[in-house]
Amino acid sequence: MNTKVRIVCASRQTAAAFVAGTALGRSLALYPSLYELRLFPENSRGLPHVYNTAIRESAADPAILVFIHDDVHLLDFYWPTRIVNGLAKFDVIGLAGNRRRASGQPAWRFTDDKFTRDDRENLSGVVAHGKNWPADYISAYGSPGHEVKLLDGMLMAAHSETLISRQVFFDERFDFHFYDLDFCRTAERQGLRMGTWGISVMHESDGVFGSAAWHLGFARYLSKWQS
Repeated sequence: MNTKVRIVCASRQTAAAFVAGTALGRSLALYPSLYELRLFPENSRGLPHVYNTAIRESAADPAILVFIHDDVHLLDFYWPTRIVNGLAKFDVIGLAGNRRRASGQPAWRFTDDKFTRDDRENLSGVVAHGKNWPADYISAYGSPGHEVKLLDGMLMAAHSETLISRQVFFDERFDFHFYDLDFCRTAERQGLRMGTWGISVMHESDGVFGSAAWHLGFARYLSKWQS
């Protein structure tokens, strides 16, 4: 498998503003020779559309694809190596997830639409939250390195050859909400193994739940999977 690492990111910012002002853009400036960047600046399309474009483009230029939000700070000096190592064990990796999937589950870490957090024994991964270091807090969901059923979409990585050969793409009926849960279920259906991996990052967001757009995405998700 190819070990070239390609960052795939959609941002509402211009290319210049992404580099100068976003968490990811400023982080990547520290590692200029360790990755390729496929940036979709001034983006207004849903993430599945953007990510599928990057997957299809990689048919002619394979790479490890790292799908990542622009509000993620890369704090780990060895993040490309961590990703390569994680993909030696799993087909798809992320930073946090759930080792099980429950019926009607509205997010990887919640069990119901009242946002009841799942038991720690089912959760895996560690993520810092904040805009400046030291972080505001660290969410230690559980030890990383475990196989999971669901991953958080802030960062997910896979070999492009794996996704194309197994016909695993993002469903473009989703825009931002539930695209990650849906992708994980598609990956599982196609026989891919998913797992969390230890990579130090700081996420500026802790997720957006309960909005009208979120409820619309949840209804689409339940309609598609019937659970």
